[in-house]
Amino acid sequence: MNRRRTLLLALPPALLLWLGDLVSNEPDGSWLPLVSGPLALGALLARRRVAVEALAAGAALASGALTLGMLWLAPAGGSWGLLESAALLALLTVAARTARVPAAYVLCPLLAVAIAAAPVRMGFPSDAQTFAFLLTVAAGGALALGCYLRSLDRRRADAVTAVQEAERLALARDLHDFVAHHVTGIVVQAQAARTIRETAPEQLDPLLAGIERAGTETLASMRRLVHVLRAAPDAPTRPADLLTELAALVAAHGDSGAAATLDVSADARGLALAPEVETSVHRVVQESLTNVRRHAPEADDVRVRLTADGGRLCVEVTNGPAPAGDRPPPGGRGGLGLVGLRERVEAVGGGFAAGPAPGGGWRVRAAFPPAHLPH
Repeated sequence: MNRRRTLLLALPPALLLWLGDLVSNEPDGSWLPLVSGPLALGALLARRRVAVEALAAGAALASGALTLGMLWLAPAGGSWGLLESAALLALLTVAARTARVPAAYVLCPLLAVAIAAAPVRMGFPSDAQTFAFLLTVAAGGALALGCYLRSLDRRRADAVTAVQEAERLALARDLHDFVAHHVTGIVVQAQAARTIRETAPEQLDPLLAGIERAGTETLASMRRLVHVLRAAPDAPTRPADLLTELAALVAAHGDSGAAATLDVSADARGLALAPEVETSVHRVVQESLTNVRRHAPEADDVRVRLTADGGRLCVEVTNGPAPAGDRPPPGGRGGLGLVGLRERVEAVGGGFAAGPAPGGGWRVRAAFPPAHLPH
């Protein structure tokens, strides 16, 4: 949610709470609660620009100081600051969710005490004890909500890390296959060169050039994927022919639901791709079509497009809007399949984006670099 939308949503309830402070304030009461509320709301809205630890500490100390000042120096009023308490409760939830440990262990209780103590500004005798008890319960609820959201964020982060690690291991398996393929070619050509060096020395240059090319491609693949680890040897290997495999994926999607189309431009057909890039293209199309079947099985106009843009291969998978009653499109509820795709595409030097299509539906787009040999 962007800052402007947050402000628009927070403005009506904040205005009502401030009007409540204004109406309940006595004629000879202090005007400070009328000012502290907007300031606390401003601190809450500034949490994306200022560290939440600094905001929580400043808000707790300022609220506590205001409470002590009004209790001893300022005249008692009819309101302690409804808007201020609401903003501080929201800030307490944010701090419990996002503040760094161990600062959160100190700042959250400090902020909760400042919230619960605010009603004493009304003076005595009054209903300060009742309101203080209610705010104590509210602060406990805000703290519990923040801790619960923090645990959800943690589980989400762990799940994303697990998906990224699985994708890295899959890339490592691919690297093993690519290197084995190239090294086998090098060995075969070297053996052929030894065989013909006496009988046909004029054929040595093409063989040596092939050995050099295969070795260079192997080094390029290793440089792109050198940071991944080797895993179990039972993963699928590189597709034998990329366009044939993509056509099979599109045809299989049509057999299970709405028909899909494959469009490959002439420029895209002419691009030379590294082996790990071909495997990543296959994975992007496969995962995207799987997501369409899972989340929008009745969606029409499913298209897979391969185009060339500045020497890069652009892969785009789109589907039209799903009929009413279908589940959201892929990624609409924070699934982790797209996390793995992004990890794979970026690992081979590409770019990845996924989101709603301009005309409705969903779009997944990946751009891959062409094969190049280092000098």
